[in-house]
Amino acid sequence: MTHAPTSQTTHASPLEQAREKLIVALDVDSIQMARETIAQLRGVVSWFKIGSQLFTVAGGDIVREVVQSGARVFLDLKFHDIPNTVAGASREAVRMGASLFNVHALGGAEMMRRAREATHDAAREFDVPRPALIAVTILTSHDATTLREIGFHESIERQASNLAALAHAAGLDGVVASAHEIKSIRETVNRDFLIVTPGVRPATIAHDDQKRVTTPRDAVRAGANYLVVGRAVTGAPDPAHAAALILDEMSAA
Repeated sequence: MTHAPTSQTTHASPLEQAREKLIVALDVDSIQMARETIAQLRGVVSWFKIGSQLFTVAGGDIVREVVQSGARVFLDLKFHDIPNTVAGASREAVRMGASLFNVHALGGAEMMRRAREATHDAAREFDVPRPALIAVTILTSHDATTLREIGFHESIERQASNLAALAHAAGLDGVVASAHEIKSIRETVNRDFLIVTPGVRPATIAHDDQKRVTTPRDAVRAGANYLVVGRAVTGAPDPAHAAALILDEMSAA
């Protein structure tokens, strides 16, 4: 049994379905800011992403706090290390109560298999629902130039699809990928494979350091299971209103 993915029932309204797909990134530099954002978005969204910045400030306590508030957590730490270390980290992600967490596909097949095994074992040990385990493919801040700099000469689309296939073969539940790669990934692996799409911005919002971005409407239409939105919500004067607008756009898709 898993926390995620959640199945969309036929009787759920488009807005309810959109709410299950939207993950707001708590990329903030203090526990207080995270708490304020969660309070502002209570009843509007049901998912929050905790990444390296907030986790470095607050550690596992903030994950447990968000879970105890009734929201679900995508723990976005992109584990990438030797297999034994990543297996241990995966066990702790389960213990903290994350509904979704990730490793980096560049860690290789053995690392991902060990992470999967540790996740299943920990869920049984702690008697908790198993979180979904996904792998990062190509960061949305990367472009063709970045890939060449690190020695990859295939296209972003092909590289993302290759890594998705590796994650699928290792038994993971899905991947993190830009909306631009969804079609290729869907052609490479089965339709039940989760795709979590970051770099989602309404057309009116600046791209900042993101290079392969997409709008909420286009990400949903492309087939993303979950959309990760950060500064477009957390940096808005009224985060709840900004999130509601994004949910409306997703619903219309």
